[in-house]
Amino acid sequence: MPLLEVQNLRTAFHTRNGVVRAVDGVSFNVEKGETLGIVGESGSGKSVTCYSLMGLIPKPPGRIESGTARFDGADLLAMSEGELNQIRGKRIAMIFQDPMTSLNPYLRIEEQLIEPLLIHENMPRAEAVKRAIRALEEVGVPDAARRIRSYPHEFSGGMRQRVMIAMALITQPDLLIADEPTTALDVTVQAQILDLIARLQRERGMAVIWISHDLGVVAGFCRRVLVMYAGRVVESGRVEDIFARPLHPYNRALQRSIPALQGKGAELYTIPGLPPDVSKPLPACAFADRCEFAQPECRTGEVVLKEVEPGHASACVRVQRGELAL
Repeated sequence: MPLLEVQNLRTAFHTRNGVVRAVDGVSFNVEKGETLGIVGESGSGKSVTCYSLMGLIPKPPGRIESGTARFDGADLLAMSEGELNQIRGKRIAMIFQDPMTSLNPYLRIEEQLIEPLLIHENMPRAEAVKRAIRALEEVGVPDAARRIRSYPHEFSGGMRQRVMIAMALITQPDLLIADEPTTALDVTVQAQILDLIARLQRERGMAVIWISHDLGVVAGFCRRVLVMYAGRVVESGRVEDIFARPLHPYNRALQRSIPALQGKGAELYTIPGLPPDVSKPLPACAFADRCEFAQPECRTGEVVLKEVEPGHASACVRVQRGELAL
């Protein structure tokens, strides 16, 4: 049985300007010890999907309209706030995108690190501080015994991110959700953070959901990948299949947009048009208006995610019928 099994998740935000369907029928599994990547441009629903699982959607205006998310057999979406608090921060942890806004600027690092231990493990404070110092040492923070008394603003961006990782891993969770944790870091620090998480994952056997718009990071770090667009999964498969044999025009266009893969001096490729307004009715395929291969049935027919190759699924009807080779 998968560690996490999500079926038909739909999350919407009811605003004065209409209902924004941020996540529209998303389904996926995560096995124990596996690394699953979720990619897509900004606004595709990557973060909202995982915030929904963690119960972090603001209500109102957010509302989970349907779906199940079974974590080790229990449905996260059906739990009360108290039940979810027993899992959140203990068995499921999250690294947020911006450590400066995720860490409380008024509290020392020590207070923020030991909080999960005091709440979830009822650990004596002195023992919790010792474990917090070890956690900082594990993530490469030098002079941890002294720096644990510092405030967030006294750390660099890379060190703050290491503190966030230590905080997420201090209770040794079964599942780590990393929401673009290296976006604001330079490439050297980014590589260090990736190596750190990969090492801790191997040592502890935890599963990881890695949310990113950086296809290069996902290609080197993840085992399976979901490609999201307008709140839907448009392609899923093993990482080598996703990058070597794209089966959806959106995935193909994303890869064509990678600057490092374009010729020196060549004009950078950009996907034409703009992402759709998910507060308005969408065509059957939300990417149809930007797709160079679109046909009339792409806007009016039924579009569902189907397995085209073993372990490799696509939501493109033309690829499903064998009419289109990308």
